[in-house]
Amino acid sequence: MNAAPAPAGPTRAPVSTGRAILNTVKGSAGNLVEWYDVYVYTVFATYFEAQFFAPDDRNSTFYIYAIFAVTFIMRPIGSWFFGRFADRRGRRAALTVSITIMSACSFLVSVMPTREAIGMWAAVILIGARLVQGFATGGEYGTSATYMSEAATARRRGFFSSFQYVTLIGGHVLAQLTLLIVLAVMPVEAVEDWGWRIGFFIGGIAALVVLWLRRTMDESLSEEHLEAVRSGTDRDSGSLKSLLTSYWRPLVWVFLVTAGGTIAFYTYSVNAPTIVKTAFGEEGAVAATWTNLLGLIFLMLLQPLGGLLSDRIGRKPLLVFFGIGGVLYTWVLITFLPQTQSPLDAFALTAVGYVILTGYTSVNAIVKAEVFPARVRALGVGLGYALANSVFGGTAPAVYQASLTGGGVTWFIVYVTAVIAVSLTVYIFFMRNRAETPLDREQGSAWTTLQDAPHR
Repeated sequence: MNAAPAPAGPTRAPVSTGRAILNTVKGSAGNLVEWYDVYVYTVFATYFEAQFFAPDDRNSTFYIYAIFAVTFIMRPIGSWFFGRFADRRGRRAALTVSITIMSACSFLVSVMPTREAIGMWAAVILIGARLVQGFATGGEYGTSATYMSEAATARRRGFFSSFQYVTLIGGHVLAQLTLLIVLAVMPVEAVEDWGWRIGFFIGGIAALVVLWLRRTMDESLSEEHLEAVRSGTDRDSGSLKSLLTSYWRPLVWVFLVTAGGTIAFYTYSVNAPTIVKTAFGEEGAVAATWTNLLGLIFLMLLQPLGGLLSDRIGRKPLLVFFGIGGVLYTWVLITFLPQTQSPLDAFALTAVGYVILTGYTSVNAIVKAEVFPARVRALGVGLGYALANSVFGGTAPAVYQASLTGGGVTWFIVYVTAVIAVSLTVYIFFMRNRAETPLDREQGSAWTTLQDAPHR
């Protein structure tokens, strides 16, 4: 399944390579900052957990990761809101609003009082800020995946759309790098006391820069599409009813495609770095951070290569490669990584996992954007992803922490492997390779752009 039937509608002009590069940079910059704001929480979590929960509470680490998981409840709501917004008012407007919300929440966390000052209300405020950020992130994913797929040249959609995960992983890299710099210039005690705030403050400042940048990005929806919405002649764009009645099959397909990929992504790129930090202990904190940083950079650099390969051989072979690799390798990673004491061994174990993961992440955006028409693309991509992400992906760190407490790590491995296996079945039996898609059929009228507006 590579495309859903799409009625004829407004189309877009072919995109020049130069324009595609410019818009990819502008679109992905915001994605970078928003995901930095997501991951700076997990990277600094072990340093600020005592500021919100009692240090003698043996469940404090679980609570911190549970807050991370709870924020994923808001992602489907954010995907619905911003998906409808983007399909009716444009991708640029939706992306601008989402980055504004992320910036405000990052600033709030960077200055908020802690447990010592206001007791349990500190945790309540933290949860509230993270829930709002989850709402904004839910809108960011679907809209940016849609925008970067539409902003790409026809023969390089895999390559250009892969930069969504370049910047998503890049956000994690920047969060790790921020921690490394902070640890290099101040003692651990200072980081635990107030230095953790620096990471969140940087996220807020960076978001303001991206907010300015996004105001000048091209709009990938045609002017005809937007005018039809404004005039009331198009009432189906961004409609949840239309999505659930006419495009429910691709929506379910996106959910199943995402399930295995998202649980693997959070297991390999969030749980694995946490395992490395735990295995190395406080004495090896810097070595662990360097190991995790280099591993994530490696994963980030793999994404364009995977995207280019998918443009040549199709998306399906990469997804099947990921599915088979994930089913076979998850046990190896989770079993042997906690036993490593060598940075080289830890890097090697995670690097193999990242090569496997690239089969999913590099084509993750484009395979979903290709199954929906423009009128419900941001809504369909975002909602299908967010639902799977909320159920399987965002909960993976908390489920793993719970398995450690309860001595059930083997069951965690079985759980992750089974979910990947379900997605692998979908990749093999319910996906066609290199089929014509709605994106291929959307050709014609020019994009709207601030720079070109006087010449229209």
